[in-house]
Amino acid sequence: MTDVSLGMPQLPAPDYPAEVRARLEADAKEIIARYPGSRSALLPLLHLVQSEEGHVTPTGVRFCAEVLDLNTAEVSAVATFYSMYRRKPSGDYQVGVCTNTLCAVMGGDAIFEALQEHLGVGNQETTGDGKITLEHIECNAACDFAPVVMVNWEFFDNQTPDSAKKMVDDLRAGREVRPTRGAPLCTFKETARILAGFPDERPGAAEGEAGEASLIGLRLARGEAARSGTGPAATGRKVVSPRGGEGLPAAAEQGQPTTETGEAPDPHPSSHDAPRKTAASDPENPTGPVSKEGDR
Repeated sequence: MTDVSLGMPQLPAPDYPAEVRARLEADAKEIIARYPGSRSALLPLLHLVQSEEGHVTPTGVRFCAEVLDLNTAEVSAVATFYSMYRRKPSGDYQVGVCTNTLCAVMGGDAIFEALQEHLGVGNQETTGDGKITLEHIECNAACDFAPVVMVNWEFFDNQTPDSAKKMVDDLRAGREVRPTRGAPLCTFKETARILAGFPDERPGAAEGEAGEASLIGLRLARGEAARSGTGPAATGRKVVSPRGGEGLPAAAEQGQPTTETGEAPDPHPSSHDAPRKTAASDPENPTGPVSKEGDR
């Protein structure tokens, strides 16, 4: 057999032990039944085999190919495209430090460098005890909590080098570590099985909620009062969406433009709402094909 990606001879991947194979086949059958076409189940099946060994192995690729009637090149193409699938042994806890623009300037780069030195590993490397894999990651849509560290895709907000070092020390020592918000923490293999689509049975997992800073904008849009903080939203005064036409109370207090009455002005229409200088919106200036005379 030839490795398509490298063009080199490769030994056939070994199969799973019989009892593991039987268990995975039963799980795979359940996953495949959710889809009208079996190949649509490839992404969750890759999570399933990753939950078995902690990364997508040649054996896992072969298993996915066989149960989905694909070839191993097709499976490998998907497994190597997405960064969520690990292609080499990794730790029980994937510690990702966001180093995208906002997190970086708020301290993400300093956190990543501190963890590299503290753990003695580089990017995408694993500690000798197999507990921690460190990596820098791109934006995780949590900029209002920058700098953010993620562990097995659970959020640790507003981190510092010291808090991040304490967190990884606690993980390595087996002490309880709780994310800032969302579901309780579990191992990478357990996370992979949940991502494969099986029930998340962790106590409190269903009760996780987005952080307060993420929810404020939603509450403002609904005209609801915020739960904490200062200003009119926190003091119980009604907050109205700018699209509602009534303006925000005490706009001057929030540093917004105001009218003579101190209220927020009516919102300017977006570029999608504003009239366009075309024949459709401006009959007095019709447009049409350019005449030959106009070309000269």
